[in-house]
Amino acid sequence: MATQPHPDVEKLEPAPSSADEKNGISRRDTVRRSRFRFRRIYLIPVALLLIVGAVLLWFYFASYESTDDGQVDVHLYPVSPRVSGYVIKVNVDDNQFVRQGDVLVEIDSKDYEVAVAKARADLANAEAIAKSLNISVPIASVNTSSQLKSAASDVSNATAGIITAEKQLAAAHAQVEQAEANDVKAQDDLKRYKRLVDKQNVSEQTYDQALAAARASTANLAAARANEAAAEQAVQQAKDRLAQAEANHSAAQTGPQQVASTNARALAAVADVQQKRAALEQAELNLQYTKIVAPVSGEVNKTVVIGLNVQPGQQLLTVVPLDEVWITANFKETQLRHMKVGQKAKIHVDSTGTTLRGHVDSIAGATGPTFSLLPPENATGNYVKIVQRIPVKIVLEPGENRDRRLRPGMNVVPEVELR
Repeated sequence: MATQPHPDVEKLEPAPSSADEKNGISRRDTVRRSRFRFRRIYLIPVALLLIVGAVLLWFYFASYESTDDGQVDVHLYPVSPRVSGYVIKVNVDDNQFVRQGDVLVEIDSKDYEVAVAKARADLANAEAIAKSLNISVPIASVNTSSQLKSAASDVSNATAGIITAEKQLAAAHAQVEQAEANDVKAQDDLKRYKRLVDKQNVSEQTYDQALAAARASTANLAAARANEAAAEQAVQQAKDRLAQAEANHSAAQTGPQQVASTNARALAAVADVQQKRAALEQAELNLQYTKIVAPVSGEVNKTVVIGLNVQPGQQLLTVVPLDEVWITANFKETQLRHMKVGQKAKIHVDSTGTTLRGHVDSIAGATGPTFSLLPPENATGNYVKIVQRIPVKIVLEPGENRDRRLRPGMNVVPEVELR
């Protein structure tokens, strides 16, 4: 803008001539044109720079997708007892860092030690019974085989004894018949000699000899009949022995079933040993479970105190594995057009002001509201289109969270590099 001259100065200066006015106008036009050329020379490069910068900025921002709807997430590990009991020791405090396998809580183990001792005694008893029955099986098998052979032999001997006794009975019966015939002849001879002696046709001596012969034949007949009775009794005894041998043989034939029964009892004893061994292993496990250990490394949040009676499944502590945190970024569905698994990402942490490196691990299979207890229902007639957000899991590169400053629930701003 031109500077206006002071009024007093205008009064003192002489009035310019027409030539001077023309020269002044031409000089002003020349200055104005030179200024315009100067501005045009510098404005064109500036405009080009602005255009190039705008294009570069557009490419830069188009190559990234970011959201302020991002949080730090992690799987929380609840710690609960597997056996019931009385808490006698708590080895950790709130927010204490523990290593995987560290003993966190101890339950009174006396009852479980007694259970282990009883299980061991039951196992020893079952093993002794099984050992005894296993020894009895081969013995029973050998005895059964011997009894079968002996019983079969006794049956054969009894059968042969019957045959022999029956032959002896037949011989005795024949002797009886012969003795009876001899006795009949001797008695008849005695009667004849008696008549002859009475008529004195024979001597007394001859009669006496006939009498002695009759008496001898009678005695022989009695002896033959006694032998026959003895032979009949021998036959009956032989038949009784055969019946006894057959009974013993029948009993011996049940030996294989007895052996099978003994073998079954031995197998049952072996199964009982296995059952008792399993009971011992369970008792030993229950004894181990009295010491509750950390499932993973992380910081502890506890609700258990000494003196608490706990039950299986009751939550006592929560372990937060700070080495396993990840980022859940809820991107708009319009931002996922070029987003893929494996793309690099930068995570700006609000609490620390630092930027961490990571990459896209996975993209959720549905929008966030779909997993809610009462998902929205759009088929109601008053539908309003709302841009949905889909969770994207971003994992940190190794060593980015070595100081464990990231805590679940912290706000972060993730940026995903699309190219």
